[in-house]
Amino acid sequence: MCLAWHEIRDQLTVSSTTFSFQRGFDAIRRSQASLKPYRDPASLLDALHRKTCDGDAKNRILVALIEAAQADDPSADTALTFLLLALWPGLDAIRRRSIWRKLGALDEIASDVLARTVDVLRSLDLGRVNWVAATVLRNVERDMIRARNREAGRAKLGGDIAPDEVSAHELGLQSLPEDAALPGHLHKLLGADALLVIRVAIEGYSQVEAGVELGLTEAAARKRYQRALRKLRDALADIP
Repeated sequence: MCLAWHEIRDQLTVSSTTFSFQRGFDAIRRSQASLKPYRDPASLLDALHRKTCDGDAKNRILVALIEAAQADDPSADTALTFLLLALWPGLDAIRRRSIWRKLGALDEIASDVLARTVDVLRSLDLGRVNWVAATVLRNVERDMIRARNREAGRAKLGGDIAPDEVSAHELGLQSLPEDAALPGHLHKLLGADALLVIRVAIEGYSQVEAGVELGLTEAAARKRYQRALRKLRDALADIP
């Protein structure tokens, strides 16, 4: 029987309080300078979830945890558990949007989010990443949507043609938001804020989540989103 989403988080939280987890944490802490100020798992998780914590400091911690998770070391699982707990608010948002998009059954979506997150964390090339959290969450959601689109394409074709022999155009796949051309009229009206509006108003991101993806502070994301909404209201008021 598949565990409910909240039960998975509860199990991860409980595992982070065990003696073996503390021992794995100590091993990571000795090898990663950015973790040395934190003497126990609870203090580290608190720092990662605290909104007042410096974004650069959080990013350095996540980089250190990913390095530990990718190492051939017994403490790798400890680092992976830390990462899942640290990213949980973002993963929960992906799960909710996936339910809204009808990407699968509830238990399937939960397991898919976790499985793809683990894969992304294990394979992430830190040399090509600036902001770890935003990159991981974006890649997980992108992969889930693409997988669903491929399944829809196969169903449409009835399985008579090998998927690799069919182009995305022939399958009628929808481009992902980050790859798609923005609607011309919206981009013309809002400029750089068009993508922010699409993320929040259409795709269900919070303003904070969209801001992280676009490299904006929480305050800047909120200010620009409100400004864009005013422009949209003014434009609609001018329509005869």
